[in-house]
Amino acid sequence: MSNIELLELDRLPAHLIVLGGGYVGLEFAQAYRRFGSRVTVIQHGPQLLEKEDPDVATAIAELFADEEIEVLVSTETLQAEGRSGESVRLRVRTPQGERLLEGSDILVATGRTPNTAGIGLDALGVKLDGRGYVQVNDRLETSAPGVWAIGECAGSPQFTHVSEDDFRIIRENLSGGNRTTRNRLIPFCLFTDPELARVGLSETEARQQGVAVRVAKTPVAAVLRTWTTGENRGFMKALVDTGSDRILGFTMFGAEAGEVMAAVQTAMLAGMPYTGLRDAILAHPTMAEGLSSLFSAVPPVS
Repeated sequence: MSNIELLELDRLPAHLIVLGGGYVGLEFAQAYRRFGSRVTVIQHGPQLLEKEDPDVATAIAELFADEEIEVLVSTETLQAEGRSGESVRLRVRTPQGERLLEGSDILVATGRTPNTAGIGLDALGVKLDGRGYVQVNDRLETSAPGVWAIGECAGSPQFTHVSEDDFRIIRENLSGGNRTTRNRLIPFCLFTDPELARVGLSETEARQQGVAVRVAKTPVAAVLRTWTTGENRGFMKALVDTGSDRILGFTMFGAEAGEVMAAVQTAMLAGMPYTGLRDAILAHPTMAEGLSSLFSAVPPVS
């Protein structure tokens, strides 16, 4: 497509076509739908949020269906023409066959590439990896003495809070410390409404890594706080190590998910067994109170 432009915040797209079903694409898709735009999301893979568990992707897809956001998965874009902001036409191949999509605007949210080419890094002796990211060790030192890299250009997870932690690592190491990126417990939150938050392993990751876990899951509607707010969409899910009682992962799709996740992350950082949250006296009525029910549902070791 020629002349792809950024979305203008002072103009509402009549029909926004979003390429990419990741974090950025989904947040913008829901936001513009709620502003009043017609929205279509095109995802090349078989589900939205390809790195998340299938139940998470299904929950997001159901939310979007309820909000009349069209989602096309396993869909390949074959041709694009027009000018974003005026008129765009995309020919796509879906599992049901080819379609022609006509819209007013297009948002490409298919990932990021590091902007490291042609800026003189080679002259400094700073090496890049095969994808163009700056090569760093776990102290965030590059191949050039006295040169450090921070954030997404260094291949760190693409979250603001991770870049901030990268800064703390470099600051401490410049002062004679020995802080590293090893074994960081990194949370994330997708700011749709309701939110999706996760920290630690997902079920899919645990299976891929051969980690034996016990899984507990409870609907958000079972949390008493939702009886007063009416925000009862979603679920909580926890993974507990089979060989111990350590919490290995937590996922929540629901209201205040990011805040509830922080409580579980704190327990994980402290090495607290899941029974600590199960038996804790949690304030009523709060969303975090649901953690007691969730961890009460952890299956016993068979």
